[in-house]
Amino acid sequence: MSSKSRYAILTVDTEALPKRAPADHVNRLIWGRHERGTAGVRQMCQIGDEFHAKHIFFVDLCGAHSYYDEVTEVIRWLDQEGQDVQLHAHPEYLPKDFWGQYGFNFRPRYMNQYIDDAKAEFVIKHFGKVISDITGKDILAFRAGSFRWNSSTMRALKAANVPLSFNNSMSARYQKQCVYSEPTNHPYVWSNGVIEVPVTERKILPIIGKEEWWARLQYPESSYFKFCPWWGSFLLNMFSGSPEFSVFLIHSWSLLHWDENGYAVYRDDQRLNRYRKLLKKLTKDYDIITSRDFLDLHEQGKITTTHTVNLAHAEILPKTAKGKVV
Repeated sequence: MSSKSRYAILTVDTEALPKRAPADHVNRLIWGRHERGTAGVRQMCQIGDEFHAKHIFFVDLCGAHSYYDEVTEVIRWLDQEGQDVQLHAHPEYLPKDFWGQYGFNFRPRYMNQYIDDAKAEFVIKHFGKVISDITGKDILAFRAGSFRWNSSTMRALKAANVPLSFNNSMSARYQKQCVYSEPTNHPYVWSNGVIEVPVTERKILPIIGKEEWWARLQYPESSYFKFCPWWGSFLLNMFSGSPEFSVFLIHSWSLLHWDENGYAVYRDDQRLNRYRKLLKKLTKDYDIITSRDFLDLHEQGKITTTHTVNLAHAEILPKTAKGKVV
């Protein structure tokens, strides 16, 4: 690792959700293979390698449960390529019979509605073990699908010895996908010891016809929040957080486009080329780090947590869980 004092994390939610392709979901949404061309995780890795940058691939085994063997091959390939493979989960897509065979009720489906710690702990441990058995490495980090989480998620991470949560998102809080999030881009610690690593976001002030909201540092880039290589004191006035540390949100299908049916399709190499330009700019001033790097830098005091947050803020009351949160 270089002597740069700025750190960035490229997080890739690696998923093949049913509604985003008509068929052949893993090929289309993770590998990015289409009739006119290919733009998926392999190409992301190749671009990253050009700049000595590794991604954190948060892999979901739930949304593509019927393609289980194909997803495990993705995990195996990513690990062999030296990428950082961590856990992502969309358990709302798991079928009823799956839950029944493990003694859990099908509902509530979304992790932000879980009031049973045992169900959250099962998701983390069960699917985490699948990844660990392939990579031979412990799970170090977790991100819930669509940032749907609550205090039971954090307790489950602690029980499963997963030290890092990548779930804090004010955007998700405003959309009621999670119970709570801190308005910060700084890492902090939950009261049970789990370290929270927020996705980098920028607060957008309200305009006529639209309330206040938060834009994410993502790829493809939002018109409201674009990465600038000359970050510095200017950014301190733009959002709550430090420009010395940034977390990007990417998806396995981010190099693709959407057709009129809402399906991911390959159109051209435009997004591939723009991603290469983004990493070229980013790596001039930032070290791209993995989850293990983060923990090492935190231990060395080079990345610090700013404060501790009581887990009680993220509790969900039983009566709240009855309402559907989307």
